[in-house]
Amino acid sequence: MVTISASQVKELREKTGAGMMDCKKALTENNGDLEKAIKYLREKGIADASKRSGRLTKEGVVYSYIHPGHKIGVLVEINCETDFVARNEVFQSFAKDIAMHIAASSPLCVSRDEVAPALVEAEREVLRNQARESGKPEQVWDKIVEGRIEKFYAQVCLLEQPFIKDMNITVEDYLKETIGKIGENIVIRRFSRYQLGEELDSKSGK
Repeated sequence: MVTISASQVKELREKTGAGMMDCKKALTENNGDLEKAIKYLREKGIADASKRSGRLTKEGVVYSYIHPGHKIGVLVEINCETDFVARNEVFQSFAKDIAMHIAASSPLCVSRDEVAPALVEAEREVLRNQARESGKPEQVWDKIVEGRIEKFYAQVCLLEQPFIKDMNITVEDYLKETIGKIGENIVIRRFSRYQLGEELDSKSGK
């Protein structure tokens, strides 16, 4: 059996934010391999998150972020189950990360069920025309369109975007990891992103 040192536990804890006992267990289960231990904790967090996804979230924060230069600003509402967790350092750090991500990546909505059907259909029509003009057989057009629609969702939906601090995971993966660390359900409820000089959305009626 591999002996796990305190320095290994400390390093894993610094990289993941997980508890000391969880870090020690992860390293023990993976023979001291740091990368495998990180993956183990990530998968554990996602599994724990799925168990908590149905819980009510009535507490939380409205987090504000102004990007350096004062030309981009974000307001994001993130909910949790208790006021205690809303004041937790890990939760606050998560809220800040999400606000910064929104500022950098400019999503249109939180999840794909919020994307206007008319917008999706307009995108499908553009993609159909591109498929027709590609010279590829007609029987593969639908497959091409659906594959590109998935990429479209990954561009416009916050939860499906690659997370700016770790492009190997999505925002949803990061959300589930954080749920696993905190032990409460967390929901990214809504957000507004403001950019200086940006045209007002025609849907607003302004």
